[in-house]
This record gives sequence, structure tokens and C-alpha cells, in this order.
Amino acid sequence: QVQLVESGGGLVQAGGPLRLSCAASGRTFSLYAMGWFRQAPGKEREFVARILWSGASTYVADSVKGRFTISRDNAKNTVYLQMNSLKPEDTAVYYCAAGNLPVDSTRVGGYGYWGQGTQVTVSS
Repeated sequence: QVQLVESGGGLVQAGGPLRLSCAASGRTFSLYAMGWFRQAPGKEREFVARILWSGASTYVADSVKGRFTISRDNAKNTVYLQMNSLKPEDTAVYYCAAGNLPVDSTRVGGYGYWGQGTQVTVSS
């Protein structure tokens, strides 16, 4: 089992930055990838970014490319999502996810563990 705890959400003005953190515990040695997804009211959960647990290869969605960066701190078993130049359309609940299978890591189904979610609200 892997447990995920997110933090760092909040209210921010458009154009501002925010950093989300996701601390992983448990059987982290078995992980293949960790990712961030978001879900706005009335919309499906969508992929934002992912990082491979070994090698640190990253991939971000086109909608946030150039504004969001995913990174990790191995010593702390923590993954970060640095969000810059935030827009009102970035408003959503952001979820951290972890998976231990080498499957498509841009899909919700590619992850077996999920955090509780953290609200990000961007005001215009």
C-alpha cells in the first residue's frame, strides 16, 4: 500500500504562482510513476503532469506546458507541482496519484493510489 498526502492548495490571483506537494509513504519502492490530475466542477478528471519514480522523466499536459513543472525530492518521498502564471481556468481540485505498473501514465486508470485532493482557486 501507498499513502499520499497533498498540501499547498489555496486561493491565488490570476498570474500568480502556487506549489503543491504530495508526500508518499508506505511501499514507495514499488512505484513506477506519480502524477497530478485535476477535476473542475462538472468536468472529468484530467491529466496534468507525471514523473517517473526512477530516472525522473517528466511529462506535462499541453494545457499547462510552459507554466507547470513537476519534480520530486527522493529523500523526502515527495513530488511537487510548481504552477506559475495561473489562470482562472486552472481552478479545480488537484489530486496526486501513484502507480506501480508501467502503463499509460496519462490516464486515470494508470494509477492505483490517490490522495484526498486539494482545492486550487484562481481569481480573475
